[in-house]
Amino acid sequence: MKMKLKNHWTIGETALQMFNEAFLRDTNKLNKLKITLNNRFQAMQDQLKEETTMADNWKGVKEALTSTCQEVWGGKKHHHIMGLYQIPGKYSRKKQQEDNN
Repeated sequence: MKMKLKNHWTIGETALQMFNEAFLRDTNKLNKLKITLNNRFQAMQDQLKEETTMADNWKGVKEALTSTCQEVWGGKKHHHIMGLYQIPGKYSRKKQQEDNN
């Protein structure tokens, strides 16, 4: 009998965030993202002059990317698939008639 190991989040880890990549086709949102990222990285470059470790720098880059994408695009929307009787149309009406009888 084989057992599967479960992943447990350790302290400090964050869940993977997904963003809607379709917004990359929208030039207005893409330009807004570029400008915002440029501003964030310029601010981070000023902080690099101070003594910081590579881990701190990388953490700052990841935070800047995720927060900027969240701010500009928002999170990815999850669409739930409806069951056969929940689809608007004749199937749902038949189901309602059966329930009423």
